[in-house]
Amino acid sequence: MEKRKPKGPSPDELLDVIDLRDFAQRAVTRTFPKNTVVVREGERTDSLYIIVSGRVKIYVSDEGKEVALGEAGPGEYFGEMVLDEGPRSASVMTLVPTQFLVVPKEDFKEFVKKSPEFALHLILKLIKRVRALTNDVKTLGLMDVYGRVARMLLDLAVERDGVLVVENRPKPQEIAARAGASREMIGKILDDLAEGGYIEIKGDRITIARALPRTW
Repeated sequence: MEKRKPKGPSPDELLDVIDLRDFAQRAVTRTFPKNTVVVREGERTDSLYIIVSGRVKIYVSDEGKEVALGEAGPGEYFGEMVLDEGPRSASVMTLVPTQFLVVPKEDFKEFVKKSPEFALHLILKLIKRVRALTNDVKTLGLMDVYGRVARMLLDLAVERDGVLVVENRPKPQEIAARAGASREMIGKILDDLAEGGYIEIKGDRITIARALPRTW
């Protein structure tokens, strides 16, 4: 597998929370403790959530199984799909104590109308999400289990002092769900990569020490 550029939101993908506070005259500041489900998949709620501080996990679940779709931090937002007045498409849970600006749907809709810059930002975000979902479908359909795990590690990795690092690594069951494999298989792949010197696992952190092999 080729070494990819570190993932994560670039500065131009993040929103200025203070600017959004200006537009959201009726926004409410709310703080939730760690491991709190802020919105639940299937619910019909009517607010946009802007993350002021902290971090959240976005996921879907069914009959006890859970698949993590990603994480979000300060300056990012979720809940924009309330514009179609449909149910929530995913659940969101805090990973650490997290503060939000909760913006009523009508304020959000009015801001989209008045701000072409924000409307373009929103469109680009949705395009990025569609591309990511397309890649996930391609990965599940065309790659073997090892290829899915390797791609996931590279997608989650960020560069720290010239080294790719996966911080707050997903739980084994989350990796297994996203890769469409058993926890035992995931554990064996990670153990083999560690024994081969490709990765180092310490607590919630995985360091990619050298380029991951193309095959397992």
